[in-house]
Amino acid sequence: MNIQDILTYQLFGNSGQQWFLAVGIFILLLAVFKIFSSIVISKLTKASQKTETDLDNFFISLVKNIKPPFYFLIAVYAALQTVQLNELVDKIVFGVFLAVVVYQTITILQRIIDYGIQKTLMGSEEKVDQDKAAIVKLIGQLIKFALWIVGVLLLLANFGINVTSLVAGLGIGGIAIALALQNILGDMFASFSIFVDKPFKVGDFISISPTEIGTVEKIGIKSTRIRTLQGQQLVVSNKKLTDSSVDNFRRMEKRRIVFAFGIAYETPVAKVKEIPNMIAKISEKIENITLSRVHFKEFGDFSLNFEVVYVVQSSEYNEYMDVQQSINLAIMEKFEKEGIQFAYPTQTIFVKK
Repeated sequence: MNIQDILTYQLFGNSGQQWFLAVGIFILLLAVFKIFSSIVISKLTKASQKTETDLDNFFISLVKNIKPPFYFLIAVYAALQTVQLNELVDKIVFGVFLAVVVYQTITILQRIIDYGIQKTLMGSEEKVDQDKAAIVKLIGQLIKFALWIVGVLLLLANFGINVTSLVAGLGIGGIAIALALQNILGDMFASFSIFVDKPFKVGDFISISPTEIGTVEKIGIKSTRIRTLQGQQLVVSNKKLTDSSVDNFRRMEKRRIVFAFGIAYETPVAKVKEIPNMIAKISEKIENITLSRVHFKEFGDFSLNFEVVYVVQSSEYNEYMDVQQSINLAIMEKFEKEGIQFAYPTQTIFVKK
């Protein structure tokens, strides 16, 4: 049998020339993949070791993670495109090829998700606690699960299976599950919102209502624990926190303070006029405060009422109380020296003869 006979010989409906071409493409692709995986990747690895970032190392590891059987399958599939195959065989070959490609793609995407999670946890300015790490990992797991669902649906669709009814069934089942677990899911999504938006963090002093105030001890997936001023632990659902107006006192850079006092009606007018100047001189001797105003505000039922407004250049509550205490003592000392009396509830009875 000469060369011409071999080239024209028919095997499974294809000539010898077509089979030789398929074998040539298969061998050529295997050689290219071998060169790429051994020489090119090796040089890129050496070059990446000289850079400070680990992003290039990560992408090289992704390529290294692709195993030789995957390259072999690509070469086989590309080679078989040059020959005519039975319809059933062609569907099987394409199905196997698509399944392997989908699997390898999802595997790569999962490694990218893991890398993103690792960078998120390591790149945070503050130390990430276990609860926040659990939230980030849970998000990653949900994304991975969604990738597998999409991959399976893609395979079923390419195998000629109508996935519309399947997707509709999954949607109805998902709605039923979501309705049954709406409270839990609401708290979970609220925890995601707290983690991303960061309205408060562990250690912040927050207020949800007049009776719900304290220091954040733990931010969980479903609830947040707050240590109140009385000492007990308050457990608040994350959904309630995201639905409420939360005052975060840790974010406050300074405090604006308004306080009032009253003096007796018997105080001479000259002394009353001097009181704003007295308060101003007292404020000058106290550090970290800025006096905004002092006014004779009103005639009270039993006192002449003054209103004082000042700003403390600190968010610490104890420091504010120290400042207020110093002001109060200084006012008492000054009024005692000037003979000015503080007012207190009194009644005067006039008897008509």
